[in-house]
Amino acid sequence: MRRCLRLTIALTLLVVGTRWVGASTLGLPSLKPEPAVQVELGRKLFFDRRLSVNGSLSCAMCHVPSQGFTSNELRTSVGMEGVSLRRNAPTLLNVAYVNEFFLDGRSSSLEHQALQPLLHPDEMANPDIATVLRRIQRLPDYKPFLNRALGRDRILAQHLEKALASFQRTLVAADSPFDRWRYGGDAKALEPTAQRGFALFQRLQCVQCHRVGERHALFTDGLFHNIGVQYRSQVRRTRDLVVRLLPDQTARLTPEELRRIGGEDAPDRGRQEVTGRGADLRAFRTPSLRNVALTAPYMHDGSLATLEEVLEHYASGGSPLDPAQSALIKPTPLSHAEKADLLAFLRSLSSPHTLALGQGVY
Repeated sequence: MRRCLRLTIALTLLVVGTRWVGASTLGLPSLKPEPAVQVELGRKLFFDRRLSVNGSLSCAMCHVPSQGFTSNELRTSVGMEGVSLRRNAPTLLNVAYVNEFFLDGRSSSLEHQALQPLLHPDEMANPDIATVLRRIQRLPDYKPFLNRALGRDRILAQHLEKALASFQRTLVAADSPFDRWRYGGDAKALEPTAQRGFALFQRLQCVQCHRVGERHALFTDGLFHNIGVQYRSQVRRTRDLVVRLLPDQTARLTPEELRRIGGEDAPDRGRQEVTGRGADLRAFRTPSLRNVALTAPYMHDGSLATLEEVLEHYASGGSPLDPAQSALIKPTPLSHAEKADLLAFLRSLSSPHTLALGQGVY
C-alpha cells in the first residue's frame, strides 16, 4: 500500500512538473518546465520553518500563498523575533519573469536571491549557509526528497538555491479575463467598464512603465523609477497622524509618540543603495500589475492600503516637491467614472489560478 501511494505521488508530481506551467500562461511568454523533483524539494523548503535559526520563520510566512504570495495584513513584513522589516513583501506570482530581484534590484537571478533571506540577520538569521545545509542534512524527512532531486542525501548550497528557485518559477498566474479578451479572442471575457479602463490606461500612458505587448503583457518595464512614494512617506513621518480607534472615535498621535509605539522606519534610498547613482535615489522596481487586486498593501513600504489610494497618488502627481521624482509622474485629474473604469481594468488582471497555487493544487 505504501509503495503504491509513493508511486501515485511521484506520478502526480511528474505531471505537475511537465504540464501545469503551460496551463495558466495565456498572456505571458512561454516558460521551460521546471524538473518536478526540483519543484517538490523547493516546495518543502519554502514552507519549512526549520530553515530559520530558531525554527520560527519560513519563506511562506512573508509570502503567504492565500494572500497572493505576499502579506495582506502587514505594511512591511515581520522578521526574526518580531522585528519590523524595512520593505513590503513583493508578490512571488509570476516571479519567473523578473530579471532583477528585490525591490532595489540587488540580485541578478532567482537562485542568487533565494539564499539571502536565510542569512539576513532580521529575517531567518542563520550565521552562514553551511549551518542551514547541516540542519537539512540532519532532518530524516528530507532524505527521500534529496534522493529524488539529487540522487543522494547530501545537499550543497547550489542545490538549495536551485530547488527554491525552481518552485518559485512555477508560481505562474495568468489567463485572466483581460488575457482571454485580448489574447484569447473572447470578446465577452472583459466587462465594458474594464475595456474602458484599459483604453484610459493606454491614453494616460501608463503603458510606458507597465508594458502591454501585442502577444503578451508583463505589465512592467522591469526598470526602476522614483514615483514619489518614499519622499511622501518621509514627510508624513514628521507630522501628526490621526488614528481611528472606533467608528466614531479618533486619536491624534505625534511623531514622537508614534516612534515610541512602533519605532522609526529605517532610511531607504532604493536603487541608489545598489548603484550609488544620484539618478537612482528613491527609485524602486516597477511591479507587474498582474494580480494586483490580490496583493495589497502597495508600494515598496506598503504605505498605500488600497488600489483607490494608488490611483489617487498618481492622479495627484505623486510628490511634486521631490526633486528626484520621475518626470513621467505628473498630476492627472480623474473623474469618479474614470477611476471606476481603471479599477475595473486592474481587477480584470487577476488570474483564476491563484487560489489553486495557494492550496498546492495544480
